Amino acid sequence: MQPFNATADRYNIVQRIWYSIFPGTRRKPGDRQPYFRLFNSLVLHFRPRAIPERTLKFTLTWGLGGMAVVLVAVLFATGLMMKLVYQPVPVRAYASIIYLQNTVLFGQLIRNLHHWSGNALLLIVFLHLLRVFFTGAFQAPRQFNWIIGLLMFFLILGSNFSGYLLPWDQLAYWAITICTGMLEYIPVIGGGLQRVVRGGVDIGPATLSNFYAIHTAVIPACLLILMPFHFWRVRKSGGLVIPRSPREAPGNRGESVAAIPNLIMREVVVALVLVAVLMVGAVALNAPLEAEANPGLSPNPTKAPWYFAGIQELLLHFHPLFAVMVIPLVVLAGLSFLPYLRYDGDTAGVWFCSDCGRKMSLVAVIVALIVTPLGILADEYIIDFAVWLPSIPPVLSNGLIPAALAMASMIGFYWLMKKKYTATNNETIQAVFVLLLVAFIILTVTCVWFRGSGMALMWPWEV
Repeated sequence: MQPFNATADRYNIVQRIWYSIFPGTRRKPGDRQPYFRLFNSLVLHFRPRAIPERTLKFTLTWGLGGMAVVLVAVLFATGLMMKLVYQPVPVRAYASIIYLQNTVLFGQLIRNLHHWSGNALLLIVFLHLLRVFFTGAFQAPRQFNWIIGLLMFFLILGSNFSGYLLPWDQLAYWAITICTGMLEYIPVIGGGLQRVVRGGVDIGPATLSNFYAIHTAVIPACLLILMPFHFWRVRKSGGLVIPRSPREAPGNRGESVAAIPNLIMREVVVALVLVAVLMVGAVALNAPLEAEANPGLSPNPTKAPWYFAGIQELLLHFHPLFAVMVIPLVVLAGLSFLPYLRYDGDTAGVWFCSDCGRKMSLVAVIVALIVTPLGILADEYIIDFAVWLPSIPPVLSNGLIPAALAMASMIGFYWLMKKKYTATNNETIQAVFVLLLVAFIILTVTCVWFRGSGMALMWPWEV
């Protein structure tokens, strides 16, 4: 099946966007039921009957998409069980969790499965996005699939965040306090947005009610719609990318095999192994639960959940306006427009674009591992633009100036890589992406394991 190319038809821009998202609605001569064809394609032809044999290679996908589906199923099942016991009001929330763990049969196991599955899902979807990027599977005609994947990733991020508060313990209460407190740094709408999220000025019953509704109804409903649509879109875009070597020309699909049993059996094996690992983890490791939330007793340090720790670390080095709004929005815009940038040729199916791309990515990792820790240490103990430039506003001294220096460094790295390796746009964009990715991981690790009392830098055993 050839993927649909909306740009080949002479439609206006609105129609082209619509048909790129819903290609099954394109009216053909004599066809009076395009939307029926779309429904038929979506429901009755959800999975292909035959697939290229080369796409069965495990190292192409690592089974990440299938694992994400299994984890969502586990989360839905365990979440429904917990709903039978949990009471979303502050005076009973913590007690209901204690009752679940200590009294309900297999209650502790169910909560452990739910907690670790949520964290695992976030990591799996993140790795899935990385796999898509590093195999070039986001390029035409699969651009919109990347957007859907990003949207689902942020929904899962929101699901973990909204569920974090529900136990109503010290860890959850103060972590959510930190995260929602970041919102007030957004100009104009920040204060109002914070009150909407919290359901008032402070975190209380309205906050818990809001988070419970988002966690158990809004986000699951969105995922139930987006996940099947994403799978259908993968098929309508030509299926999985065909793995190939850097020196192999694109378009060689090779032999095809029946999806049943070849694909289904592999998916079942991956699912069984994943469930077994989850069960072992849930038995060995209990989900964290501290003392009941006490608004009058703040822990030191107070940290955001690990998936927001990178942004919390940015707050220590940049003005809040840049750490909370400018930098995240720039990154989000970059990720959204990534599939639509100009690329030199089709590299879909080739890991890291080429041999040169692999080398450049390794260089980017090494540079990030050296420069990022040095930058953290320099900002912590040496650099202080606010003291050096007392006459200018903090938003400039602690925001614009460091951000401009970071941007200049990125541009310089891009230029040096392109010149040194005579690289294509594909290879250079990939190298910059790797640099930023590793830098953010280092920021996250620093905040989680190297920040102690007063958010001062400490060795992990001192924290």
